[in-house]
Amino acid sequence: MAILATIFMIISGILIFFLVFPFVMVLLSGIFKDRVKNIKKGDPDYKEVDYGCIITAYKNAEIAKPLIQSLVSSQKYNNLHVYLVADDCDITGWDVSHDKLTVLNPQPALKLKAKSIIHAIESFVRPHEYIAVFDADNLAHPQFFNVINKYVNNGHRAVQGQRTAKNLDTVYACADATGEFYKNYVDRYLPYVLGSSAVISGSGMAVEAELYKSYLASPEIEQGKHQWKKMLQEDKILQNVLLRENERITYAWDAVVFDEKVVSGEQVETQRSRWLFSYFQNFPNSSGLLLKGIFGFSWNKLLFGIVTISPPLFILLGISMVVAFLGLFVNLTWAVLLIGAIGIFAFNILFTLYLSKAPKQIWSALWGLPLFVLNQFKGLLKMGNPNKNFKHSEHTRKVSIDEVLKQGTHKE
Repeated sequence: MAILATIFMIISGILIFFLVFPFVMVLLSGIFKDRVKNIKKGDPDYKEVDYGCIITAYKNAEIAKPLIQSLVSSQKYNNLHVYLVADDCDITGWDVSHDKLTVLNPQPALKLKAKSIIHAIESFVRPHEYIAVFDADNLAHPQFFNVINKYVNNGHRAVQGQRTAKNLDTVYACADATGEFYKNYVDRYLPYVLGSSAVISGSGMAVEAELYKSYLASPEIEQGKHQWKKMLQEDKILQNVLLRENERITYAWDAVVFDEKVVSGEQVETQRSRWLFSYFQNFPNSSGLLLKGIFGFSWNKLLFGIVTISPPLFILLGISMVVAFLGLFVNLTWAVLLIGAIGIFAFNILFTLYLSKAPKQIWSALWGLPLFVLNQFKGLLKMGNPNKNFKHSEHTRKVSIDEVLKQGTHKE
């Protein structure tokens, strides 16, 4: 019983740490602020950096048209060029043209996001200073590049924008957006303001061109070209490479990119099974950064390692509830502490939604979170055969940036 009690205390202690640590970060963040200088056009230090914008579309180029419009027509920033990689897409009758747009239709099909990005870079019309990557279903806020350029003018080489929902039309979409609000605050904004790095979202980021090319030349990308769906997600490879090279990933809260959220339980299972597989794949990298942070006295790597090694929310909460129940029969004191930590964890989710100024649709749909969690557990069971179970997410919400802004779901 003594050994069992010791094991229980160790497990409970680890769970309590991951449950409470995000709330501690929220409290600490009140001491710090984003001290980036607002360098504007006309200032001596201002530079209008040249951005190469890469859009990766797979089997559906049509969904990218509103994003293209938001980049070439609606942006309040001029020095950019857009590259649409229409991979495995039928672009017969394509009717969008612009002097800032290059449409690429690689033959044969590439069927890998990293290969599409490499293909775009090889087709650049000029050498760009920074590379920005978007998914085809995204929409860029008109001020996106003005905000990104402010951070670049402050010397930041890797900048992640804020990805937020462009659709809140189903309970599942609202639940998906709830998770993103939380992750944006806890995994991106807080580490950045506390002196570490933001977690990469997968789109809506801009990276100095040579730095980004070094990531594409990394062994992980080269290996991933032959792994098909078992490849570690590109965003995780990118952040690992940046941290290894002692770069700090900046989070630009006001550089907004709208992203299509899932609308059904089946989409949750499809998407989350792929994400969960990638989390466990990346576990050695996260733990490695954590150890390098400890032994190399690097706060950037230490905090980033803690954030990225933290279990997915539903797994953390599920295990904690089971252990707390067992604790009632093993060690009542630790069981009570664990229950208290679960309460703090739940409160912090709501608190970060409040701090993020989440729209009313999010609050009204919180009752649907258990359904979302159930589908995540189903997705967890599909991780065993990635090549069979991992499917491309289909996007159908073809709306313009003006329509999304008129909805009023994004708080300036």
